[in-house]
Amino acid sequence: MKIASIDNPVRADWFHEQGLRLDATPYLSGALEARKRLEALPNTVRLDRVTTGIFHAGRFSRRWVNNPEHGVPFFSSTDVLEADYSYLPYIARSAAEKFPRLLIEPGWTLVTRSGTVGRIAYARPDVDGFACSEHVMRVVPDESEIRPGYLNTFLRSRFGVPMIVASAYGAIIQHIEPNHLIDLPVPRFSSSLEQRIHNLVEESAQLRAASQAGLVAATEDFFRAVGLPELVDYRWHDEGRDLGFDVNPSPSSLRAMNYAGRALRLKQAMASVPHLTLGEICRNGRLGNGPMFKRIDSDLGHGGVLLVGQRQGWWNRPEDGRVISRAQTPADCFVADETVMVGAQGLPSEGGLLGRGMMVTGRWLPHAYSQHFLRIGSGLADIPGAYLFALFRSEVSMRIFRSMLAGSGPQSLHTTLVASYPIPIAAESDRQRIAGSVRQAYRDRDRADVIEDEALALLTQAIEGAER
Repeated sequence: MKIASIDNPVRADWFHEQGLRLDATPYLSGALEARKRLEALPNTVRLDRVTTGIFHAGRFSRRWVNNPEHGVPFFSSTDVLEADYSYLPYIARSAAEKFPRLLIEPGWTLVTRSGTVGRIAYARPDVDGFACSEHVMRVVPDESEIRPGYLNTFLRSRFGVPMIVASAYGAIIQHIEPNHLIDLPVPRFSSSLEQRIHNLVEESAQLRAASQAGLVAATEDFFRAVGLPELVDYRWHDEGRDLGFDVNPSPSSLRAMNYAGRALRLKQAMASVPHLTLGEICRNGRLGNGPMFKRIDSDLGHGGVLLVGQRQGWWNRPEDGRVISRAQTPADCFVADETVMVGAQGLPSEGGLLGRGMMVTGRWLPHAYSQHFLRIGSGLADIPGAYLFALFRSEVSMRIFRSMLAGSGPQSLHTTLVASYPIPIAAESDRQRIAGSVRQAYRDRDRADVIEDEALALLTQAIEGAER
């Protein structure tokens, strides 16, 4: 329960300013305090004075396609936080043409507006022509009035986010509308400072785009280097459904779909070139899920550690992860550098995370990870995790993992079958080149985080300095 105190009083005139709302959130979340602080600054303008539009796409009929030639990559409200856009679904190009408000452009700020309100992303240069859900608000900067990166930095700052979240209405599913944001106070500073912050955000966006391009190139390089170029642009759905097949099941599994034709052909292709099984590669490394344990809540300032689950594992940052006590967290929840993590539990739906890979390195190493990831740690020095990840991030690998399942409700990876996964082994020089590309992509991602933090720090310092 939220209760006002002497240190955080609620004034009667605030009720009128908030449209006579009687729920506690607008008054005790820090939103009104942020608004009053910003309005007291010498140069503050309304958000609608520095934008050419604040809108969402509106409802429309969704028609999904599997072939990118006939579709447009589509963001849901969660997808805007993704680090790698390779996994986005495709909405029919005809739908995007019929509803042009679905399309987004680089430099726009995207704000989730229903469900979890107030997640904010900057539209990178590689999203030009992408479509986005009606559950995401578009804030379009007027570049003759304000720099896009500066506006984005303000909206995702500790001043902007509380005001956006406090605007939400709804008892079950919260939401906001454009009219809730138009009067947000935006502080203005010197053109040189705003340009500097914008440049940092743009550099960060460029680095994130370069990171994804580098990972895509590394995966293509992998398949060509091992002699399987036909898998570079592999499309699972082009082969048709697996119907009426005969199998000779092994004692390890009686599940029919673990022997389905499409996945079997992929595994046979992998085994047709020089290879080692995943079990052989990880014999002196790690191959298995993390421990189950009781979570003890904490905070980062008092011995806490961020627990990353499957939901946050593929985001730019694990922003919504739970903070738990480090002292009560088993050591096996932490992983070594270049450990590949694969979604190990869930449903094998097209939008699900089961079988999808990510890698832990750099700024993500201090975090703890839930038992819902399969940990893959190479035990061979000449086959680094970065090389393996070039394969495990691919559509091919996800489909192979999904042919190694157990369970009748939420599925789990079958560890015995996983150990038999054939991993193609390229020449040593190729392995080092591929691993180098992956490592550079992750360095770019880490550098993007640092630059974004620098932009936020500059804005915070400017606001606090103007208050003195």
